[in-house]
Amino acid sequence: MTADTTTAAETDGAPAIYRLWQKLSRQPLGRWLFTQGVCFKAPYFRTVHPRIRELRPGLCRVSAPNRRGVHNHIGTFHAIASCNMAEIAAGVMTEATVPTTHRWIPTGMTVDYNAKATTAVTAIARLDQLPEFGDEKFDLVVPVDVLDAAGNAFVTAAITMRISKKKDR
Repeated sequence: MTADTTTAAETDGAPAIYRLWQKLSRQPLGRWLFTQGVCFKAPYFRTVHPRIRELRPGLCRVSAPNRRGVHNHIGTFHAIASCNMAEIAAGVMTEATVPTTHRWIPTGMTVDYNAKATTAVTAIARLDQLPEFGDEKFDLVVPVDVLDAAGNAFVTAAITMRISKKKDR
C-alpha cells in the first residue's frame, strides 16, 4: 500500500468522493466507512464485501475476501463476482477522476478470464494518463486487473465510460 501524499491544495475543486476519501481514509475505520457509503449508493457491490484500499485520480485499489458467497460451483472466485470487483474499482476511480463539471456512465465492459482464483482478490483500476476534459463527449476505457493473492491477474477487464460535460441548468 502506498501513502497518499496529496495536499489539501491539490484537492480544491476535486470531486466530492475524492475529498471525502481524503478526509475519511486518515481516520480509524475511515476506509471501511467510506466503502460502506459506496455500497449504500450502489448496493450490489456489497455482495463481494469490498474494501477500498487506495484512491486517487487515475487509481483505485479494492480488495475482497475469499468466502463461500463469491464461489462458483467448483469453489473458485465466481466470474460475475470478479466483474463486480472490476466495476467497483473502475467506477470509484472514474468518480474520483472526472471533474465536477462532467458526468460519466459505463457503456460497456469486456472481460477476459485468464485463470481461476481460490484466494482473496484485489481489483486495480489504473489510468496511465489522465484525459483532458473538454466540451465534447468521449469514451474513456478503464483497464482493470483483478489479482489473486499471489498478484496474478486472473481476470482482466476494460470498462468503457462515456464522459460528457454536465448540462447547464
